[in-house]
Amino acid sequence: MSRPPLSPERVVDAASRVADAAGLAGVSMRSVGRELGVEAMSLYHHVASKDALLDGLADWIFVRIETPTAGRPWRAQMEARAHSARAVLAAHPWGLGLIESRRRPGPANLRHHDAVLGCLRAAGFPVALAAHAFSVLDAYVYGFVLTEVNLPFQPGEAAEDFVDGLGLVMAEHPHLAEMVAEQVVGRDYAYGDEFDYGLALVLDGLEARFASG
Repeated sequence: MSRPPLSPERVVDAASRVADAAGLAGVSMRSVGRELGVEAMSLYHHVASKDALLDGLADWIFVRIETPTAGRPWRAQMEARAHSARAVLAAHPWGLGLIESRRRPGPANLRHHDAVLGCLRAAGFPVALAAHAFSVLDAYVYGFVLTEVNLPFQPGEAAEDFVDGLGLVMAEHPHLAEMVAEQVVGRDYAYGDEFDYGLALVLDGLEARFASG
């Protein structure tokens, strides 16, 4: 059976699979070529360099994050975008260090950033507050995902099982022990459940600042 022809899209898709399996450090023209079953040199007809491939991967992430729509309620749009970004970045954590680091942002990257600002500006946000909102929302989402994907839990391990393993150490830290006793023990606690509460705090703060003019 003949393989479909190479294209920039197929090369970037293959790079995303390599990154999912081996992290961003595992992405090279050679590893992507192996994923596609071709020689690395053949990729250069479609992607100019490894740097261009990383630009394409950043765009690949942005294509998958829900883009806000100007003219719709800004808070609901920002909330939906935050949930979408969390889901995409949790599924592809190699994107965390990549998506805001590219010196040559691609078309999906630029469209996404413009749409976020456009949604806020259409709602009446001044330019400065729109920029602050964009920054704080991304800082919250990216920081939450970074923590979430690096928690020291084993697959299937509950938070309560983890803190049980800390044993006497907890007794030496009374405020931490108090929080665990009240929030974790017997409550089927999951760190991911904190996301909506924290996001609401951020959006409440932005809403109050916006309303104050």
